[in-house]
Amino acid sequence: MKYISEYRDGELARQISGHILREANPDRTYSFMEFCGGHTHTISRYGLVDLLPGNVKMIHGPGCPVCVLPIGRIDQAIALALQHNVIVATYADTMRVPASGGLSMMKAKALGADIRMVYSVSDALTIARDNPARDVVFFAIGFETTTPPTALALQTAKREKLSNFSVLSCHVLTPAAITHILESPEVRDWKTVPIDGFIGPAHVSILIGSRPYEGFAERYRKPVVIAGFEPLDVMQSILMLVRQVNDGRFVVENEFIRAVTRDGNTTAQAAVAEVFELRESFEWRGLGEVPESGLRIRSGYSAWDAEIRFPLPYVKMPDHKQCECGSILRGLKRPTDCKLFGNVCTPESPLGSCMVSSEGACAAHYSYGRFRDIEIATP
Repeated sequence: MKYISEYRDGELARQISGHILREANPDRTYSFMEFCGGHTHTISRYGLVDLLPGNVKMIHGPGCPVCVLPIGRIDQAIALALQHNVIVATYADTMRVPASGGLSMMKAKALGADIRMVYSVSDALTIARDNPARDVVFFAIGFETTTPPTALALQTAKREKLSNFSVLSCHVLTPAAITHILESPEVRDWKTVPIDGFIGPAHVSILIGSRPYEGFAERYRKPVVIAGFEPLDVMQSILMLVRQVNDGRFVVENEFIRAVTRDGNTTAQAAVAEVFELRESFEWRGLGEVPESGLRIRSGYSAWDAEIRFPLPYVKMPDHKQCECGSILRGLKRPTDCKLFGNVCTPESPLGSCMVSSEGACAAHYSYGRFRDIEIATP
């Protein structure tokens, strides 16, 4: 199978592992952050850590769009359905993210809220066409990858004059989050999160290209290697990072050349630019307020902006006191450092957002670790 089976060759993985072992300087530690949750999933699923020498460490980043949704945004979506009699359409994983008051979208649906799972934003458009007497709001989440379909949906709604459709935009941006991490006290001042380089996201980079990473790679002297999601992609990217660190280079390299270019998908970028503009700031779960990291709908599409059409006050809400998801998203802790992990917090009964999505670090560790048979304790 082209571009799948050949990137899962165990013998090649062992060969790359041998190169990493020989080239990693035993007198130092290499700490690399895989920003994307898809890479975290690959590392856990294929046991790639077991193929790395002990001085090459992987740090989980905040690249799971469901995980970084702050509670206040989910509360807004629930309020739309419960208080404004709105049909809310959203992706499956979002339904299970814990919100305030012990609620989630799934639990709100059980209370009578009309919240519907969709596979794409086009499904939400169909719901709006089929229910002309009801307002339909698409709860839009995700990084740059999922933003173009939302932009196209808004263009379609405007063209069709679909007045009962709107979008609650929670789209966020990858480069801003990486810069925020590099500017954090844990990385910059205290060195409690040592980062020597980044594995750059795959799907995001297909859209935005490799160019947006070049500025912070040079400014912060942190190499970036954009990698595909297959195990050999990740192993090769780690080898490329080790070589950059050894050579004292801090550039953006593209391992995923079969899909990523320097300029990305300019057609999709143009659609996004027409519909969306930067927010001054946006709250991320775990990271707090991140400057210029979110997208809002431009004034030309304000008739389809749920934040304008409905009174939606935003209230910041704290996470579960014992949940370590925020620290995991910042690279401060690992899933197994959380005392809730694997007992009261599991994919079937998540207390934190990192256990909800398959891209979440906790869910990946649980699903591919030795935790499936752990008896769930009572809270």
